[in-house]
Amino acid sequence: MNLQALLADINSVVWGPITLALLVGTGLYLTVRLGLLQVLKLPLALSLLFKPANGKGDLSSFAALCTALSATIGTGNIVGVATAIKIGGPGALFWMWLAAFFGMATKYAECMLAVKYRTTDAHGRIAGGPMYYIERGLGLKWLANIFAIFGVGVAFFGIGTFAQVNAISDAMTIAFDVPTWVTALVLTSMVAAVTIGGVKRIANVAQRLVPTMALGYILACLWILVMFSDQIMPAFELVIHSAFTPISAAGGFLGATVAQAIQIGIARGVFSNESGLGSAPIAAAAAQTKEPVEQGLVSMTGTFFDTILICTMTGLVLIITGVWSGDTAGAAMTSAAFAMGGSAIVGQYVVTIALVCFAFTTILGWNYYGSRCWYYLTNNTLGEQGTNVYQFIFLCLIAGGAFIKLDFIWLLADTVNGLMIIPNLIAIIGLRKVVLSETFQYFNKRAMVSANLKKS
Repeated sequence: MNLQALLADINSVVWGPITLALLVGTGLYLTVRLGLLQVLKLPLALSLLFKPANGKGDLSSFAALCTALSATIGTGNIVGVATAIKIGGPGALFWMWLAAFFGMATKYAECMLAVKYRTTDAHGRIAGGPMYYIERGLGLKWLANIFAIFGVGVAFFGIGTFAQVNAISDAMTIAFDVPTWVTALVLTSMVAAVTIGGVKRIANVAQRLVPTMALGYILACLWILVMFSDQIMPAFELVIHSAFTPISAAGGFLGATVAQAIQIGIARGVFSNESGLGSAPIAAAAAQTKEPVEQGLVSMTGTFFDTILICTMTGLVLIITGVWSGDTAGAAMTSAAFAMGGSAIVGQYVVTIALVCFAFTTILGWNYYGSRCWYYLTNNTLGEQGTNVYQFIFLCLIAGGAFIKLDFIWLLADTVNGLMIIPNLIAIIGLRKVVLSETFQYFNKRAMVSANLKKS
């Protein structure tokens, strides 16, 4: 058995019924117990995005969200959606929506816990995330260590490096005929230049680049949707129908079962928005706020922007243009869809620029996540030398990621992502009463303040 076959077997276990049930079940439980918080409190969450800092922390709430979004808005929004629909059919998009809807409640809970249980490290920086609420909330140091190990694994071998670098390299080669080694060298140098400045420099880049690139991509998608507006409703009907019905082979599409649509849709949804993965809480913990609930609300908008908005845009563009059943795959499929709204060159450039920007910021975000997990594992016993070791390994993996086969990369990324989810969801379930208590106390306090204002 070769390495890829072995990894495929491991991946089938990691993303088996237990993990899927744990992931969706946790989100479903929180959705019910929190009273559809992701729907009813979404307007409040959006209004809190630009609220002035009112507590200790390293970043503003908006900067913390942008740092988290820099890691989530990446190849999953372009290549991941295309891969999901190619393998699972249009129905996979429905299961991405479902994972995102329940995932918003999960994202709220994990980011709220991150602020509640955060602490300060030896250098005076905010330290938080699943490893801290697992240790300080549940008292399970060994489980916190397991999460941190998997976190470093995802940063090194999952979302953080290979998938992003390979996507950038392929896009630059196809669009501009740039040699792979040149892309690897330039990208490694750029990442090194930004990450040396730490989380504040990463956040500064993210605050400028994330909103701009997301808005530009959405506008490009809207252009295609307007051109094919008569196909939008049929596309939605196809998504719903194929989510529960096997899709026969057509063109370059090999056909898909409902089970395939569910598995690939949820897996790619998590890859894209990272709800339940435990990554966003690491950034959320650094927010300058004294209200854990408020940062939880702000953070859950990340899943809304990432999947409900951007992934849906990509999915609809792929479906209404009909390229999903063609012979192309990955970024090439998305390029072909955009080419339907103009020239092939324009389509190629739109996808290439979006992909490069999305993937670059994802690398920056995951460099930070991995470094905090590394710091937790070493307990800063190695000091700055330990940080330098982490950064050296990370940069070496970026340099080499462009030369690894795409199929192997996605398989490896899915596997390590799944491993990271398990200890984090165990912690959220174990601390569910804390989540509910903090949430109800916060909204009761808001209601009392509002009532007093009306009386006066």
